[in-house]
Amino acid sequence: MALRPVNSLVRPLVARLHPYVPGEQPRIPGLIKLNTNENPYPPSPRVLKAVRAAVDGGLRLYPNPTAQALREKLAALHGCKPENLIVSNGSDELLALAVRCFVEPDHGWRQRGRNVVQFFSPSYSLYPVLADIHGATSNPVPLNLDFTLPEVGELKRGRRWVFGAGLTLVTTPNAPSGRGYPTAQLAEFCRAQQGLVLLDEAYVDFARENALELALKYPHVLVARTFSKAYSLCFQRVGYGVGHPDLIGALDKIRDSYNVNGLGQIAALATLEHLTYYRGNFRKIIATREWLAGELTELGFEVLPSQTNFLLARPPGRPASDWLAALRARKILVRWFDSPAVRDYLRITVGAQAEAAALVQAARAIVRSSG
Repeated sequence: MALRPVNSLVRPLVARLHPYVPGEQPRIPGLIKLNTNENPYPPSPRVLKAVRAAVDGGLRLYPNPTAQALREKLAALHGCKPENLIVSNGSDELLALAVRCFVEPDHGWRQRGRNVVQFFSPSYSLYPVLADIHGATSNPVPLNLDFTLPEVGELKRGRRWVFGAGLTLVTTPNAPSGRGYPTAQLAEFCRAQQGLVLLDEAYVDFARENALELALKYPHVLVARTFSKAYSLCFQRVGYGVGHPDLIGALDKIRDSYNVNGLGQIAALATLEHLTYYRGNFRKIIATREWLAGELTELGFEVLPSQTNFLLARPPGRPASDWLAALRARKILVRWFDSPAVRDYLRITVGAQAEAAALVQAARAIVRSSG
């Protein structure tokens, strides 16, 4: 009996998928890596000590399946109950769980909107991939030209926005623009929505406001957070969600058992015990961000206001893709997205002060060479 072709074993939906493309992780000696919004400062020495102490014979055991100790610590921090919290394998897992939990696949479902994953554009490029994996409909709706959030009245008049969408995702502060959104505007937006709203606050520790209160006030709102960007734990993959206990309970039903590794739980717990160290790092990153924005502006860059640990900047004189190559030739790696709304921009992670100064020096040399 002849075997079927290997490609025929793959579901057509999966075969058609365009996967999410993460930022490069090259290993080039001397490279200044400013492309994936990693924190330039290491975890607290006490966090490293806690993780090292946990590397013992206990590695053969399963971790706590619900990350109970971490949920209790987070509940105390945010003024809620552990039942309001779910811990995930990075906030990306929470996003995927939300799509699976609150959105119907397209086939066989007729209730308007429940099959829709809705988001503003540009925003996190994982969102449409998650919708495609689930077999749902993506509904990207453009931000204003300056990347601010449209008003609710404008969305109602435009007829493209689906107020009954199964899941609406809002990146706040926004990526890749860096724009922050006022909590009052987000509250008005959440009140207008009939389906689930997830506020993705991956960069919120670098912002002036946060919207966590909305997840504790409105039963259809979730807030997603991560230990990656602000707390220097990208390697450990720990995120969490805050919301109504019924929503958290539904998400908990479909998450993988033991979804968050034990060392990650220990690192996150130790992080919450030493927040003073991290808040000092936030201040340093924000100060470097403002300095870097000013220096690039003087060189002719158009720099958008940022409340994140990165800048979105339109470079002068030559296409952004050329700048990407020119900086890379000088061992500085930034991010460029080949999509219409941001093709003219570079996204630049705010590194340590010395890294930011090296970027400015390289940019100055490129401007001179173009003159």
